[in-house]
This record gives sequence, C-alpha cells and structure tokens, in this order.
Amino acid sequence: MGQTNQPQKQDLNQLLQVRHDKLRDLQENGKDPFQITKYDVTNHSQEIKDHFDDMEGKLVSLAGRMMFKRVMGKASFCNIQDLLGSIQVYVARDSVGEDSYKDFKKYDVGDILGVKGEVFKTKTGEMSIHAQEVTLLSKSLQILPEKFHGLTDTDTRYRQRYVDLIMNTEVKDTFIKRSKVLSSIRRYLDGQGFMEVETPMLVANAGGAAARPFETHFNALNEDLKLRISLELPLKRLIVGGLERVYEIGRVFRNEGLDTRHNPEFTLMELYQAYTDYHGMMDLTENLYRYVAKEVTGSEQLTYGEHTMDLSKPFARITMVEAVKKYADVDFDAVGTTEEAKRLADERNIEYEDRHKKGDILNLFFEEYVEEHLIQPTFVMDHPIEISPLTKKKPENPEYVERFEFFMNGWEMANAYSELNDPIDQRERFAAQEALLAAGDDEANHTDEDFLNALSIGMPPTGGIGFGIDRMVMMMTDSPAIRDVIFFPTLKSLDKKSPDSAKPAKKEEGAAKAAKKSSISREKALALLKEYNKEPFHIQHALTVEGVMRWFAKELGYEEEEEFWGITGLLHDIDFERYPEEHCKKAPEILRQAGVSEDMIYAVCSHGYGICSEEEPKLEMEKVLFAADELTGLIWSCALMRPSKSTMDLEVKSLKKKFKDKRFAAGCSREIISQGAERLGWELDELFDKTIQAMRSCEESVAKEIEG
Repeated sequence: MGQTNQPQKQDLNQLLQVRHDKLRDLQENGKDPFQITKYDVTNHSQEIKDHFDDMEGKLVSLAGRMMFKRVMGKASFCNIQDLLGSIQVYVARDSVGEDSYKDFKKYDVGDILGVKGEVFKTKTGEMSIHAQEVTLLSKSLQILPEKFHGLTDTDTRYRQRYVDLIMNTEVKDTFIKRSKVLSSIRRYLDGQGFMEVETPMLVANAGGAAARPFETHFNALNEDLKLRISLELPLKRLIVGGLERVYEIGRVFRNEGLDTRHNPEFTLMELYQAYTDYHGMMDLTENLYRYVAKEVTGSEQLTYGEHTMDLSKPFARITMVEAVKKYADVDFDAVGTTEEAKRLADERNIEYEDRHKKGDILNLFFEEYVEEHLIQPTFVMDHPIEISPLTKKKPENPEYVERFEFFMNGWEMANAYSELNDPIDQRERFAAQEALLAAGDDEANHTDEDFLNALSIGMPPTGGIGFGIDRMVMMMTDSPAIRDVIFFPTLKSLDKKSPDSAKPAKKEEGAAKAAKKSSISREKALALLKEYNKEPFHIQHALTVEGVMRWFAKELGYEEEEEFWGITGLLHDIDFERYPEEHCKKAPEILRQAGVSEDMIYAVCSHGYGICSEEEPKLEMEKVLFAADELTGLIWSCALMRPSKSTMDLEVKSLKKKFKDKRFAAGCSREIISQGAERLGWELDELFDKTIQAMRSCEESVAKEIEG
C-alpha cells in the first residue's frame, strides 16, 4: 500500500494526532528518537552521485529528511534530502531486519533518518543506497506542504523560512550563494591587505547616513542608545589610528519603510583605504565585483531578469554631466544659473522644489533620463555639491565633488567618495545638519565631537565606499526582492494585537458575512463633513479619499459595498479640523449623533491606528483606508508640482522619488504608507500605481464639487 506526501482530504488535527501517537509508541518501547545525540555521516547525497563510479559498491552512511516514501510489501523506497541534494534509498526487509522494517513503514514524510548502506544503481538506472540500517534521528510532528505544489505563499515562505528551505531547493541554493558572496568578498579584500574589523552596533550618536535610527534604552547605565545606521564614522577613526586599510561587513538598522529593495535591517559592507581617492575605489570595485561573480556563479556574465550584465569588460566611467548630455541631450556645462536650469526642467516637465539649485536639477535630470539605461556596469562620477555635502570638492571645479555611484541593471549598487578630512569643514557641515534637525528633519545627524577630535588629530587622504550586500546577492542570484535573500526578513507580527481588539474583531467577523450597507446618505454625510470642516483643503481631501475608496471597492471586487466604502472615506477625518488633538476619538460621538452605524464608526476610526486609535485595521476596506489616507496627500503634493497641476500625467517613478525624499511633503508619513502596503500584502509600487489610478478616476468630479 503506497504512502503519498500528504492526504489532502483528511482532517489536519487527526493527522497530527497520529504523529504524536507514533512518537508516544516509540518512547514507550524504548525507541525515543530525541534521546539520540549523534550520528556519524560519511557522505552527502550529491557527493555520492558526483563520484558514483568510484563509490559504487562501497558502504556509506548519510542523514537527512525523508521527503518521499513508497511502501511495497517486503521492500520500499524513500528519498532522503540533505544539505547538498537528495538520493533514493532502497529499504528491504531482508536487509534491515523484520523489526526495523516494521518501524520504517510507520515513519512519516518529514522525519529525519540516518541510513547506512551500499551504493548501487537500480534496474532503471537511478543511483541509490541499498540500506543495511535505518535509524530514526528525529520525529516530525508537523506536516510538510504537499510536494507537487510546495510552499508557494510568499508571506508563509518568509515567516517559515525553515519550511521554505526544505521545500524549495532553489531557495537553499540562493542562500548558499549568499554565503559564498560574503566569503569571496573577504578573500579578495584580505588578499589586498585589508583588515576586517568590528565596530559597535549600539551607539550614542547614529551618524554617517541620512536615515532615522531605531532607539533603545540601556538599563545598566540608564542611558538611551541607538542602533547604528552606518559603519562610516568608527571606521574612519581607525584610519586616523593608522590602520590604513579596513573593512567591516555587518548589520545596520534604519527605521524606514519596506519595499522590494529595502529592509529595515540589512547587511552593509564599508571599506576605507588611506592614501587613495575615488579613482582607487573604482578600480577596487571593478576588480571585486568581477572576482565575486566568477567565484559565486562561475561566470563574469550576470543575468538578472531580462538583462545580462558583462563584467568581463572594463566598466564604463562617465560623469553625471556627460550622462545627462548623452541620454537627455542637455549640456549642464552650458547651463549658467539655477533659473536657467529650472526653465529646462519646466520644458521637460521635470518636477522640482523652490529650494532646488542647479546641481539639484542636474540630479533630477539624471534620475529621470539616465538611471534606467545604466544596465551594464557603470561608474557615474563627479556629482554636484548640492547633493553631496560630505564629499571633497574637485579642486579644478568646486561645483562638483569627487564621488561616484556604481550602477548595474539600473540600480545603484555602491556609493564612494574621496573622503572629507578637513575638521573645520566637517564641523560646519555638522552645524548645517543640526539646523536641519532643529527644523524637524529626523534623518539629520547630530554633531559627533569625538569624530571631530579624531579628524583634528589628522586623517590622511582616504577613499571610502559602501556596498549593499543584500542587493549584490540579489544580482548574483537573480532574486526579485530583498526578502528573497534575507533568511528572516522583517515582517509584521501575526499575533500583535491590542488587549481590547478581541471584542471589535468578533463584531466585525459577523458583519463581514454580508455586504456592508451605508447607514447615512451621501447628501447627509457631505453636510456633516462641511459642518465640522470649513477649510477647502480638508474638504477636498475628504472628497478625494471618498473617490479613491469607491475606486478600490470596485477594483477589489466589493461593488456591492461601494457606497459604504465611499461614505467611510468621506467621513474619515470628520473630527480632524475642529479636534486635531482628539482625532478619531471625537469621531464616534459625532457620528453616533448623526445615526451612523457602529461598523462604519469602527472603520472610520481604524485608519488612525498607532497614532490616535488602538483599533488595528482588520478588513480589507480598513486596510485600504489606512494606506490611502496618507498616500493621497503625498500624491496630491507631487501632482501640484507638475506643470499640469494634475495626477493625469503623474508616473509611479516620479512618486517613488518623492517618497524617498523625506523633506518633500514631510507631513505625509512614509512609515504609515509602507505599513499600509504591507497590511494589504502589496509591494509599494503596486500601492502607488493603484492609488494614482484611483485619484485620476475622481480628480475631475472632486474639482467640480469644490467649485460648486
């Protein structure tokens, strides 16, 4: 009688109970697998296959997880999966003994077995092990996913990486290659005379990058500390101390959003080399990438998606001005003033802010016209000083700095400088950062007096570079998202519920069985909105969110609930203008007096979760409102910067750029937008695209209603 991987129609609890019963029987008969402490493994499966001609007929022992079993009377077959692959095992009663064979027939897929036997080839030509001994080393009390479909749900894959590694061999291969990337980097740098060092993760002053840190408290010293956002400042201190070539590969932490290329904790490699400049860093980068690619993939050709990058040829080197001239046909060397640069931007419909100068406009042209073309390995050099305030100026042209970014596949892969070593200049730049911090920029740096003291002692001319290791691994493994190359990516906890969440959840569970109907007419809801909100902007925002919610209701298959979704969007900020300090807390009182139903009140208040409400969004409508409320504000701010003053020609890539610029529309929380996308199970690009479409669908009607 055969045994397949997973009988689908049996009750799961019953199947799990059977496994527990089997374990109890083993323990009662003195065969508890959890009492076994070791097993001698002589070979792995792939090693046996690779050297079959030499190993045929030899006795081997291997261990691994049983992934398949077929019982056929006096003889059976199973498949054992170990670190390097899998191999078939032939288990015959006459070879292993009658008692052992009876035990084997009770083993389950997922159990970990030790097998000792002779290497042979079956009549069908399959390389196998003829078992002489089979030992149960660990009992699996859970059931693996069905083998033909495997573990395909991405959220479950990321949360249960251990199951993902068991079921998807390509995932295991990705992480084996990740390990090879790291060891290859170390071999190369060690061979170049670099010294690997370690610097603190817990710091009093998190500097070296424009990012918001995570904060914690150290009880022993009763001091607040931060998790580092960069490796730069301590490594430069070591250069001051005379360690001429240093590098560190380590985790850094940035309290920011999530998308396909960003995780709040990620692996960064930074290195600093005394007595060289950014040209030296280019040479090092080119040689390092070529070496690692050959070591990890066996080739100097990297394929990512539809593109193939050739690392065997010298990497292109082009200045930012040259790149913009090549791809946008605009020569910024001939642009004399900021006003002239802005006129060019107006002609090309490139958005900019009043504060932007000529160098900022050059960078906007680069982002708009150039980045997507940089598929082959390319160094983009000599950035304008406006976007590189911490880098040495070019002596022959102080409008530009000695900096490069390394691009492949249209992605920035590394960032490098001729490092600033003037302590007086550095103090002035820290002062500028302090001014930004005082103005509300939570990504600005504090002055680091100890670092300034180190520079005052004297730091030699130094080249420095930072590599995002996760992005590098993505490129080496053709992985579409950063979560695919991080063993345990950051995810929202599934069991993080407020103490009071059980009661509303129960109510909503019942309400969700039927289509939700609005308990207030739109005419009455609009009048209520205007009673409590007099500012045209607040009314426009409410009307926009209404239109967006109606679009999403239809887009996501909730046509019958469109009115409910729309009115909820219209009323979501009912108390914001009059009671800003009690937003989402005054709303229930206002809405109950107007006869609004409790489920709509719950939905209205859920969008303030984490700020002014303890009720976390549960239904899809509430999750959409949570994300769209904040995002519509950011989108409208972007639209107003365009010559058209409209969302009709706003593209996702333009929105993404503004999303990354935390100074733009600073009141729109990027964290909330990112949380909204995560709650919906969407990438940020998908949320951006859908919300832009939704706003386009209602922009004209909102404008008419405001005018009317």
